[in-house]
Amino acid sequence: MGSFAIGTTEFTIMGLLPEAVADLEVAPETGGVLISMYALGVVVGAPTLAAALSTVDRRRSSMLLMGLFVVGHLGSLLAPTIGWMMAARFLSGLPHGAFFSAAALAAAHLAGPARRGQAVGWVLAGLSTANLIGVPVATALGQQAGWRWMFVVVAACAALCILATWLLVPPVPAPAGSSIRSELKGLASARLWKTALVGILGFAGMFCLYTYIATLLTDIGGLAPQHLPLVLAFYGVGMVVGTLIGGAMTDRDPIRTLRLSFLLSAVFLALVYLLSPWWWAVLVPLFLVAVCGSGIAPALQVLLVDAAPDSPQLAGSLNHSALNMANAIGAWVGAGLIGAGFAADVPSLAGAGVAALGLLLACTLIRRHPVHRP
Repeated sequence: MGSFAIGTTEFTIMGLLPEAVADLEVAPETGGVLISMYALGVVVGAPTLAAALSTVDRRRSSMLLMGLFVVGHLGSLLAPTIGWMMAARFLSGLPHGAFFSAAALAAAHLAGPARRGQAVGWVLAGLSTANLIGVPVATALGQQAGWRWMFVVVAACAALCILATWLLVPPVPAPAGSSIRSELKGLASARLWKTALVGILGFAGMFCLYTYIATLLTDIGGLAPQHLPLVLAFYGVGMVVGTLIGGAMTDRDPIRTLRLSFLLSAVFLALVYLLSPWWWAVLVPLFLVAVCGSGIAPALQVLLVDAAPDSPQLAGSLNHSALNMANAIGAWVGAGLIGAGFAADVPSLAGAGVAALGLLLACTLIRRHPVHRP
């Protein structure tokens, strides 16, 4: 439920950007800052909050982080200007990465070393399921009742997550000897940062496309706006499929999973660009972009923790720092291209190039024997 709430807020805003910029009375290219500020909050909050909560029971830290997430969304609901909205979106993003890290570590601990990839995949499946159900529903609600209603939906889901965690999840203590100092030592691992950079490039290719997906489908492809939620739901199916397949493949070989995902992402992003004048023709490569992009996440999570086994909370949180750095980069690239006068399908072609760079860097990764810690 927590990852579902996070996925809904992260991706719905992209489909509601036209309504948001109209309500806030800003230029269309300025709307991308709402995406970038949330992503910046994730990048800042993931390592800092993960390190600060490294000695806290995973169950308790998950509830605390979801509480902060609720506060940020109430602020977004009430924000009167673009400045206040930027601040609220930044606050909403702070607990994102640390929550996923705590939840994934708890799931991996409960599942055991042999099923780590699948356990992480199930945690991340909430993020993908949000694109199947949460994003289309919140987008349709936002189009009909006002775009700020998405914040009400997300805050309610996060509150349910807190309640469900309290009632259903057993305590998962932090490993013996955990401390803020030991977590911060993980930052000295060059392998950790190299792996994170691989993830940034891999995810950024997808976000170059997804940030302006509504404009691509409607203005270039000719899709009627009222049908956009259905296409977003179709994209969400691809994300769910990709997360589950990626989790299973990660248990066999996480590095090969990354390389294959990057290669296919580059191919399918290029196909989206080539087929963009026909929305119906874009659907298949769009679905496959979602599958490949989501397949990256479980593999990256496992490789990050393996790269800094003495700092599992901080290392795991960097998965979502990478994801949201990529989100910000994708939004920046897309806004820059559109602001320069290019059509809304060109960011997809740029995304193919970025994914290809991720593939080249992923080819330099060599897996070492992992050290399993709860």
